[in-house]
Amino acid sequence: MFRKGLFILAHQCGDPSFYPTYKKLIRNQWRSYDELKRDQEKKLRHLIEFSYEKVPYYRNLFNGLKLSPGDIRTIEDLQKLPILAKEIIKKHWDELKPLNLASMNYYKRATGGSTGTPMQYRLSKNDRFLGGALLYRGWGYGGFELGDKMVFLAGSSLDVGKKSFLSVKVHETARNIRKLSSFDMGEGEMREYSQRINSFKPKFIRGYALSIYFFARWLEENQISIPSPEGVFTTAEKLFPHMRKTIGDVFDCNVYDNYGLNDGGISAYECPEHTGLHIDTERSILEVVDGDGLAVDSGEGQILATSLNNYAMPFIRYATGDEAVITEDFCGCGRGSRLLEQIIGRSVDFLITPEGKYIHGWFFLYIFWDYGQGIKEYQVIQEDLEKIVVKIVPDDFDEKQLDRIREIVAKKSPGWHIEFKYVDTIERTGAGKYKFIINKLVK
Repeated sequence: MFRKGLFILAHQCGDPSFYPTYKKLIRNQWRSYDELKRDQEKKLRHLIEFSYEKVPYYRNLFNGLKLSPGDIRTIEDLQKLPILAKEIIKKHWDELKPLNLASMNYYKRATGGSTGTPMQYRLSKNDRFLGGALLYRGWGYGGFELGDKMVFLAGSSLDVGKKSFLSVKVHETARNIRKLSSFDMGEGEMREYSQRINSFKPKFIRGYALSIYFFARWLEENQISIPSPEGVFTTAEKLFPHMRKTIGDVFDCNVYDNYGLNDGGISAYECPEHTGLHIDTERSILEVVDGDGLAVDSGEGQILATSLNNYAMPFIRYATGDEAVITEDFCGCGRGSRLLEQIIGRSVDFLITPEGKYIHGWFFLYIFWDYGQGIKEYQVIQEDLEKIVVKIVPDDFDEKQLDRIREIVAKKSPGWHIEFKYVDTIERTGAGKYKFIINKLVK
């Protein structure tokens, strides 16, 4: 009870409405989809009215289409509006600024999306905490309770140098978590990770799907055992069946896939039935659309997001860059939400240093979030153990940023030589896909 109380207190200090909101969300999961949809559409109408009155981009868009806010009252009505691509957001950045932004509490964020190309956006404070409450409810499908011990294996090393040792320890203690870096996965690091997990004995493990899979394989190959958690939560990348099996076998527990994007406010979580991912409705509207931008009730398509709470930067029919398969079936667990049958999603390669470390490709994605302003696209290619080539399609780019990138990469691996090449375009795969990380060492 002490851990739960400390966990709640830490969140309440950030947003006093956190715990009441969380309890409401717990009750919501058992409501019918029709009830959840009615609440969504009520929020949608309010968002549309706000966007028309306060956001110049949307006023111009509606007027150009000869639409009024009253024409968008249901989720189906959203199809009257065009898809909001990242290129449009960058081009109309100033017009997407609400007239009353100065009165709002918000954070500045950046996302790479499925292409890794940085894009800035604003995230309102209350929307961020709502996203956190939904995250905890989603983990709850797998048995998580507030305050339970959890180990993260993801991009946590990005905080190194940005937060003091004391602040990191306070954060980990208050939330009863430990963070392990997927950007440092050499022999020594993974042995240390196994020792820390054995000492901490987490109830749950969460991280990038590929990182956890890679760690599980290392544990298996080295015949190292750790205390079995109650569950493993994977995110950020597609969880392939062979990865799920290996993770489940090695950790001897259930594996639950998660999906979420803060920029679009969408999220979905798997329950013990493993029939799909339950789509959250309280924060956003998730559409799966065909090539014409029309919503499909079942089948494969592109994921669009309409964030219902982020008034600091409303995204309506935002193209996430991800694809999924949606189903008309409902889960046997009794929850009323709709299901994503599977996330097709993105895949990111690992990179290998001359020192023998395995570095998750998101290491570079995070660097370019911070130091990629003025870059249209980029691609990181590992030619051999010592050579990294970064192709850049520049826009209004300050070359001084390259010095900072070199500095960060050199700290990760002194043996890497990084070469930057300016190009007009980034080549696509034969299927028309764009890979922003390529490791030529992996066949």
